[in-house]
Amino acid sequence: MRDQISRSIFLIAAFVAFDTGGCTKSRQEHDAQQLAARVRSEFLHAWKNYERYAWGHDALRPLAKTAHDWYGQSLLMTPVDALDTLILMHLDDEAAKARLLIVSDLSFDRDIYVKNFEMTIRLLGGLLSSYQLTGDQRLLSLAEDLGNRLLPVFNSPTGLPYVYVNLHTGQIRDPMTNPAETGTLLLEFGTLTKLTGKPVFYEKAKRALVETFKRRSPLGLVGQSINVDTGIWTNTDSHISGGIDSYYEYLWKCWLLFIDKDCRDMWNASVPAVNKYLADEIRGELWYGHADMQTGKRTETTYGALDAFFPALLALSGDLKRARRLQASSFKMWNLYGVEPETLDYKTVRVVAGSYHLRPEIVESTYYLYHYTGDREYRQMGKTLFDDFVRYCRTDSGYAALADVISKQQRDEMESFVLAETFKYFYLLFAPPETLQFDKVIFNTEAHPLNRIR
Repeated sequence: MRDQISRSIFLIAAFVAFDTGGCTKSRQEHDAQQLAARVRSEFLHAWKNYERYAWGHDALRPLAKTAHDWYGQSLLMTPVDALDTLILMHLDDEAAKARLLIVSDLSFDRDIYVKNFEMTIRLLGGLLSSYQLTGDQRLLSLAEDLGNRLLPVFNSPTGLPYVYVNLHTGQIRDPMTNPAETGTLLLEFGTLTKLTGKPVFYEKAKRALVETFKRRSPLGLVGQSINVDTGIWTNTDSHISGGIDSYYEYLWKCWLLFIDKDCRDMWNASVPAVNKYLADEIRGELWYGHADMQTGKRTETTYGALDAFFPALLALSGDLKRARRLQASSFKMWNLYGVEPETLDYKTVRVVAGSYHLRPEIVESTYYLYHYTGDREYRQMGKTLFDDFVRYCRTDSGYAALADVISKQQRDEMESFVLAETFKYFYLLFAPPETLQFDKVIFNTEAHPLNRIR
């Protein structure tokens, strides 16, 4: 009898524990769904104001309620950059309207000099991703036309690309560039090769990546700036911030997307040097600073909004322990003033550059870490980020960057990446995993998901 009572008590306790766990999980999912809906609603607020005040132009100035075009002529930067976000959020009417605008009005036959790097990650990446999501051949045709017009940038003595190209004449200019701009092209150009069957795109972009890698120092580091005519470094400062950041990102991602063993080998030869010379321990915290590429000597103890992509890359490459620690530092930087500064001296905890450009990198890393760990801490972190983002940056006419994170003074800027990346990563963090099958795509550095094609 006593055994039967004990067994009954055990079964009841087990049922209660299971039921409580189920309820807790259900409540967490309900909260996540509500947050996803809220992100979608706020994205729609930004998009509708773009439609109202800047339709057909590159970007919205949310405070002046006017349009802004990068080169004096519109290349539909925001519609192209945001189209796959519209599709993933199932904003079907808005997506259809944006796609019609793109296929009807977008022309790259323009007598203007454009920046190859930005055209590649925003427009080429956006067109390719949206083509893969819709199957609309007109988007692929636009992507191929753009790719052909960008190819002259690679006509340098080293194979490293020039910074600017004229879309109409093919003339190139500006040989002073950096590893991010020479090495952040293969995901897009390689996907264009896979979809068109034309190897020239893959070959040119891969050579640029390899030529950048070949010029690393004996320590295994690359510098801040390089001359594409001579291949000589003009600034030997090494870091993971803007100007270098996505070079490392593409080494690993091109291995994953194309199973290109050269890219894997270049990553394996590079990341140990990054972790050895750039990683920095301060107060028991992990940060990444600056060092001279030739000597490894520390040159700056600065880390910022752009550096905050690195936990995502560490997680993607399997280094979860380091990714978690660095994400904690990024979140600490955010919490100093409720919004991250562009640059922080992590040694003195002093803001070096106090602007906030609505950047996506810390959100991207939060999303990756939640995907790989399933730890609800990262969704809670994402909620904090989003609450602050809305509190300080929302305006009646969209979302505005901040001139200063301490005063929270807004600045008249809402770049296309806010809709392409920041809102997308917030949404995917809270949306059900079937919204996008993470393991079947690779995100380019502008958050455009590209299908893994064998």
